[in-house]
Amino acid sequence: MSRPITIVEVGPRDGLQNEKAILEPAVRADLVRRLEAAGARRIEAVSFVHPKYVPQMAGAEEVMAALPHETGRSRIGLVLNGKGYDRALGTAVDEVNVAMSATDGFGLKNQGLSVDQQVQMLADIIAGRANAAGQPGATPALSATLSCVWGCPFDGEVSAGQVADLVGRIAELGVAEIALADTIGAGDPWAVTRKVEAARAAAPDAVLRLHFHDTRNTGLANAYAGIEAGVTVLDASVGGIGGCPFAPGATGNIATEDLVYMLERAGFDTGYDLDALIGTARWIGETIGRPAPSALSRAGGWPKG
Repeated sequence: MSRPITIVEVGPRDGLQNEKAILEPAVRADLVRRLEAAGARRIEAVSFVHPKYVPQMAGAEEVMAALPHETGRSRIGLVLNGKGYDRALGTAVDEVNVAMSATDGFGLKNQGLSVDQQVQMLADIIAGRANAAGQPGATPALSATLSCVWGCPFDGEVSAGQVADLVGRIAELGVAEIALADTIGAGDPWAVTRKVEAARAAAPDAVLRLHFHDTRNTGLANAYAGIEAGVTVLDASVGGIGGCPFAPGATGNIATEDLVYMLERAGFDTGYDLDALIGTARWIGETIGRPAPSALSRAGGWPKG
């Protein structure tokens, strides 16, 4: 159990987007810097969405302008469409993560696109990247996140076949990393195993990343199941803050510090400083005006000292 596990920190984006408090870009950039000081190497720092729909993410360009590029760190920007992708290209993001959905219901609600339309949107982005190859300036790495893999608030259950088909279509477009997201926290460890296996069979060369919400208190168990199935990249949010404004009832992601504690106790290497991470979780709780919901922000690590 000594293999390294990469934890992609999504607190500055998925964590803050569902909070009542709206933080200024300078404060959000400060959160990124604190997380990097605690060991984060990949951070979903911003979302290039219209502030009319997600005001918490306004000022993405300002956040990125406050974060000069640093070797060994990757700042990720989330996009929902080609317009968001073009905005991302105007900043210093190192990666772009394209949000997609496993269901028509959530896709139409979240970004006004059916599943087939989302695949075409992704294909158009990739075609644009190919046309831009060789032009001045580095093109950021590209990944895709597939939401509602374990259940949709509008369409209900999602089959392993649905997931495998869509993962295969995304991989055929050349996307090297595909995240499977439990947007409403409906999954269980056994379903995680089944869908990871189905996705791997559909895209054997792609890196699979897992993104769990702890809505029904199964988040860490689901993370365990994913790791046991061979996944080595997981998303988490400092303090366990977050949720999705377009998924009724969805609560925060699994907490980064809770996940780090579980993995480090088991002998995995995450590269995080747990005490610094707990301190950051408590700070963001104070900043947004409510205690962070994570277990370790209350109890601390163990053994003490």
